[in-house]
Amino acid sequence: MTPERNALMQTVVTLLRAIAPEVEADTLVPARSLRQQVDLDSMDWLNFLVSLHERFGVNIPESDYAQLVSLDTVVNYLASRIDKPQV
Repeated sequence: MTPERNALMQTVVTLLRAIAPEVEADTLVPARSLRQQVDLDSMDWLNFLVSLHERFGVNIPESDYAQLVSLDTVVNYLASRIDKPQV
């Protein structure tokens, strides 16, 4: 993992822990479904997505929600959109 990707992953985990403080970062499996690993209801999930938008300035349309399943997919999604023009 590149230093940039690692930093992005750490920030995503920090934002997740702000919503679900019981999350142990070292137990998260990046390729596994976040909602299976963390007890997030639909409002928690939306709050997590809003926090990603606020922190990174990346618009996340509702049509993209299904892509954001695991830490890996969230980080990949953000990495592909950070510092790029948003439509």
